[in-house]
Amino acid sequence: MKNAFILYVLTFFFSYANAQNSTVTNGTEYLKLIPGSEQSAFKRVEISSDIDTTWNRWKERGYNFGFNPRITPMYTTVNGILSTPYMIQVRGNENERNRKRWGYHVFEGYAKDDKSRITMLVNKHIEDEKPVAELYYYSTVYNHDEPAYNWFKIGSDVRQHSFLFSRDKAIFYGSLKMTNALTLGNIGRDNLLAEKPTADAETNYAEDAKHVNYEALKNSENGTIFYDKDNNIVVIKINGKWMKLAVEALPKGVNYSF
Repeated sequence: MKNAFILYVLTFFFSYANAQNSTVTNGTEYLKLIPGSEQSAFKRVEISSDIDTTWNRWKERGYNFGFNPRITPMYTTVNGILSTPYMIQVRGNENERNRKRWGYHVFEGYAKDDKSRITMLVNKHIEDEKPVAELYYYSTVYNHDEPAYNWFKIGSDVRQHSFLFSRDKAIFYGSLKMTNALTLGNIGRDNLLAEKPTADAETNYAEDAKHVNYEALKNSENGTIFYDKDNNIVVIKINGKWMKLAVEALPKGVNYSF
């Protein structure tokens, strides 16, 4: 009796929320109460939408990009603030593609223009022999060039404070405390490329990264420092000129076990 009442209430709510739709059904095929197990009297709720390639939203890039409308159901909308005292979880599955965008996106949060977005994705790439989780603020340029990525700030919403991150640049307004070693960029001729590659940065990432290095050093400000691996020297830009940083051997009696 209790379960029947719950199903009735949920079905009534679903039907009421869609009262303006001329093709309203009673909703029971889209809103289901499923037993926790074959022996259990307790239920869980499952909500689903149909697959429909004619859905008008599939015409918009923000909806169709990375999905196949012949496989992916229409978006399920909650027309109100979603609040829960429990966590929100995105599960993995054997067929990630057409469930997560491109098979990778686990979260998207859109700005006022409804085009630029915060994006979080998992396992699109492997770098340094480990799977990567990625987080960025994507603009409306819609490619992989530097202008396609806005600033992502961590720490506060106060201008000229905290820490900004974009595709190839980070700005730290706050102090930085290291509790481990700091390694300078080891840059040589084989890490630099003056001309920007014509291929997309995602597919031609290694060569594009060399151009990023070149541009960073070419447009660097005073105080920029790196390790010149071709000449085994540390260089720093002072008053617009690159200069060798003076170093000397460790004092007598100072040595390390590593």
